[in-house]
Amino acid sequence: MMTMSRRNLLATFSGLFGAKLALRPGSATAEDLVFPADFVWGASTSSYQIEGAVDADGRGKSIWDVFSHTPGRIKGDDTGDVACDHYHRWAEDIEWLARGGFNAYRFSTAWPRILPSGAGVVEHRGLDFYDRLVDGLMARGIAPWLCLYHWDLPQALQDEGGWLKRDIAEKFADYARVVGRRLGDRVKHWAMFNEPNVHALFGYGAGSHAPGLTGLANMLAATHHQNLAHGRALQALRAEHSGLRLGTVISLQPVRASSDSPEDRRAAERFDALWNGAFAEPLLQGFYPAAVAAEFAPLTASGDLAVIHQPMDFLGINYYSRMYVANAPGSLLGAWWGPIPGVTRFTAMGWPVTPEGLHEELTSLRDRYGDLELYVTENGACFDDRVDADGTVHDDDRIAFLRDHLAAAHRALADGVNLRGYFVWSLLDNFEWAEGYTRRFGVVRVDFASLKRTPKASFAFLADTIRRRG
Repeated sequence: MMTMSRRNLLATFSGLFGAKLALRPGSATAEDLVFPADFVWGASTSSYQIEGAVDADGRGKSIWDVFSHTPGRIKGDDTGDVACDHYHRWAEDIEWLARGGFNAYRFSTAWPRILPSGAGVVEHRGLDFYDRLVDGLMARGIAPWLCLYHWDLPQALQDEGGWLKRDIAEKFADYARVVGRRLGDRVKHWAMFNEPNVHALFGYGAGSHAPGLTGLANMLAATHHQNLAHGRALQALRAEHSGLRLGTVISLQPVRASSDSPEDRRAAERFDALWNGAFAEPLLQGFYPAAVAAEFAPLTASGDLAVIHQPMDFLGINYYSRMYVANAPGSLLGAWWGPIPGVTRFTAMGWPVTPEGLHEELTSLRDRYGDLELYVTENGACFDDRVDADGTVHDDDRIAFLRDHLAAAHRALADGVNLRGYFVWSLLDNFEWAEGYTRRFGVVRVDFASLKRTPKASFAFLADTIRRRG
């Protein structure tokens, strides 16, 4: 459903920004590496982190609405009630994408904005918003990449058990059908999930993310049922539309033992199986890793693995750093983050800066799964940006981070990896989950009081990199 004509959309953008959009050049340049002419250059966001407008146009509550309004859960008791107000400022944000030269935008649809109760009655005003967004992107020559789930489960479904119950897989497939019927004529790239491993571990195991549940049994159930829902949604979308490019997005990182002790090595092996393997292996090979297969056996009904193991057209990899793991008896997984040997650079999140791990992960995926079409669907860093008196934002640490990771991606290409694109996280500073508004990942700064957008030096760096293809 086309809600605005291309001419009207362009008129809207011209009214917001004028006929010309000057781009302030950055002081840094990329390494002299050239990416393919058809390489996808994108930016990623997620619905709850940027949209705001949580009570607008019939939207239902999500688990993050409830979690963020629970005192003590989020730093500063911040919420996503307003976030970046992207729901009302989407045209401006699209223009920033165009100004940076991005040719793709990965966003997520909010399940409770479309199905306020999680199932049943469709809220068409929610779908209308995504219609406008998709039409606006296409009017500016930017390909929409849609992710169906970025952690904002309708609270009504959580009240019924959420990802702990098998029947949520069919409800997710129904949700995929609803969105596919409205947007499948224009959106060609669809990701079923974003980082289901992060959601399972921190939302259902460790309790630091919504819905705040704890325990290994909960984590395992959320893992298997998200995997099952992935397969059901792929089947549903293929039945609705031909010609779609379907895949998913997983946070994949090489796992290292923090020491050479046998205990730490065993802990790292188990952590790797639960963090990486329990999501990649069933989807791509049809089984759970041997190290944890027995733990998933009680959850796995006959035929489940065949449903999960559907053909995929692409895999998105979110990469931020290597993981260093130590033996931790009595912890959720028997393993947890440990000392980080030999690393000297860290982000403001405390994450090690290890660009060589991106090359390692991409080549490892090629070696294990063959010539699968790969995209880096998130890569970026949080630093304490310096804002000058004139509003200029200098983020040289972020530029160095991006430059080094792009170089690692290029090395993977040179080594024969079928890498087709790179999406920065994130276009905008946003609501950073349990960190609230204290952490900034955007290449465009958002003043959370005025909501003014200001491009950072890293934005100019990426724009120049995209323009020169490297």
